[in-house]
Amino acid sequence: MPLDSTGLNNSRPTFFIDGREDASLVGGLTYLLIVERTDGLYRCEAKFGNWGAKDDSTDFLYFDRKILDFGKEFQIKLAQDEIFKGKITALEADFPEGKPPEITVLAEDALQNLRMTRRTRSFEDLSDADIFRKIAGEYGLTANINAAGAAHKSVAQVNQSDLAFMRERARTVDAEIWIKDKELNVKTRANRGQKKISLKYKGNLREFKVIADLANQRTSVTVSGWDVSGKEAIKKEATDSAISSELGGDASGISILKEKFGVRKESIVHGVPLNSQEAQSSAESFLKTAARQFVVGRGTAEPNAKLRVGAVVELDGLGKLFNGKYYVAEIAHIFDNKKGLRTEFRAERLGIGKT
Repeated sequence: MPLDSTGLNNSRPTFFIDGREDASLVGGLTYLLIVERTDGLYRCEAKFGNWGAKDDSTDFLYFDRKILDFGKEFQIKLAQDEIFKGKITALEADFPEGKPPEITVLAEDALQNLRMTRRTRSFEDLSDADIFRKIAGEYGLTANINAAGAAHKSVAQVNQSDLAFMRERARTVDAEIWIKDKELNVKTRANRGQKKISLKYKGNLREFKVIADLANQRTSVTVSGWDVSGKEAIKKEATDSAISSELGGDASGISILKEKFGVRKESIVHGVPLNSQEAQSSAESFLKTAARQFVVGRGTAEPNAKLRVGAVVELDGLGKLFNGKYYVAEIAHIFDNKKGLRTEFRAERLGIGKT
């Protein structure tokens, strides 16, 4: 990426409205924020200058809604790689003192359809995968599901948006949600098809701040319930064996907690699992979520369209304790006139390097 004399990355993304490139938006861009997270609904905020030559006069550039308008497809690319595609949901005007007027475009990806539909209903005799497929079909989406889930006698959606309900069900089966074109994806981290990217401090990794924190770690998680069919109590436990396949050669937060502070157990009693499989899945999901956040880092890298949620970054130059592989859980592609274009990210790791 080209740099100016101050080290500012002066590259700019390109913009497409309803599939057509609009070069005027590139030159008028003053601020850009694209946010991606593991629970889906990627969003974008783009600000452009809104005053200049128009139809042989000087006027507002975009208030006629011919270019920027509600419901239009808003796509952004970095070189040839797409970093966002969604639809415009809001237009914001800014009239600052001492500066030309600006217009801000707010856009969300296709999951906004699910966010804007709220229901109360129940699903009978379906697994979580069946529920995801049913909801996908209601929106004309192809379902790409790779997450194990128990069969449920009944699951209730009570005054929730379809997106909020799907997020809730995905958490119980340790899955993540995202949409690509017309495909709804619900997959575990292991099945997400992660891309591997290498970043080195003082190279393409500009800065990084990381913490290893035992505060929310637990050595085991127990979930209790009642088996309606068998008419007996349920009690299932998840231990560090649930994370062994993800750990590699690192020292986990669970093992360090056990060694330095002793056993710390967690009991989940507010859930209502109705069979053993559901209870075990809930216990493991809770333990994995906590264990993965033992090491959390936030960094700024050179702009990279390949750096997306679900990628695995191999970080170097951080010393034996924090060198290694991290899972990218949140991304923000940012542009402004002070720092140029960059990619900020939050990454998680189960353990630290052994000394």
